[in-house]
Amino acid sequence: MSIAENFARVREQIENAARRAGRNPNEVTLVAVSKTFPPEAILEAHAAGARELGENRVEEAGEKITAVNRALGAQKPRWHLIGHLQRRKTRDAVKVFDVIQSVDSLRLAETIHRAAGEVSKQMPILLQVNVGNDPNKFGFDLNAREAFLREVEKIVGLKHVRVEGLMTIGPLVSTADEARPFFRDLRILRDALRQNFPNARWDELSMGMTDDYAVAIEEGATIVRIGRAIFGQRNA
Repeated sequence: MSIAENFARVREQIENAARRAGRNPNEVTLVAVSKTFPPEAILEAHAAGARELGENRVEEAGEKITAVNRALGAQKPRWHLIGHLQRRKTRDAVKVFDVIQSVDSLRLAETIHRAAGEVSKQMPILLQVNVGNDPNKFGFDLNAREAFLREVEKIVGLKHVRVEGLMTIGPLVSTADEARPFFRDLRILRDALRQNFPNARWDELSMGMTDDYAVAIEEGATIVRIGRAIFGQRNA
C-alpha cells in the first residue's frame, strides 16, 4: 500500500477507536513518525494530510526538516522531537523543532529553558514518564513520586518552556490490551498533576504507537505517534 493509503487507514482506525470510547476523533492528533525516511516520503505523507511529523534524532532531523520546510513554505508541518534528547544537542533541537515530547529530567528542562531564552522562544514540552519502570526506557521515575512532584513544580515555573502534558512509551507486550493499564496510569497521573499544578496546561497525553494506538486512544491519548503503519518498515 502507498503512504497515502496507509495514512488514510490509520486515520480511519483512529476515528473508530475514538468513537468506541465516546470521544471526538478531532481530539486525537496523529504524529507521523518519519525517522530514517527521506524528505520525499515525508512530502508524500504531507500530501496525504500529515500535518504533524515526529523525528527521533536531532542530527538526522536537521537537514530533513530544513528540506521539507523549504519545499512546503507556509504549509510546513509541525515538528515533534520524540526521541531521547542529550543536553549537549539542546540548542539545535530548540532551533528546528516545534515541540519536544521527551523531556525526562529537571536538568534537561532547565537546559531547554536556557536555550529557548537565547532565541526568545517559549518551547512547548511534554514530560516523559516511565510508567512501567522499565530500566531500558527513559522517563521520570514514579517510584520516587515526591521527588518527581518537586521537579515538576520547578519545571512549570520555567519561563521559556511551556508544559503541555505527558508522554510515555508503552511496554513491550504480546497484545495491545496488556498495555492498557500503563496508559490508564498515565491519564490518572495527568489528572492529578492538573489539580496540583493548575498553571500548566496538561492538555496532552502522548501515548500509543503502531501496535497499540487504538488502546491508547480508548484510554485517553490526545497524541499518537505512528511510524511503521504509515511509512512501512524502517531500514534502520
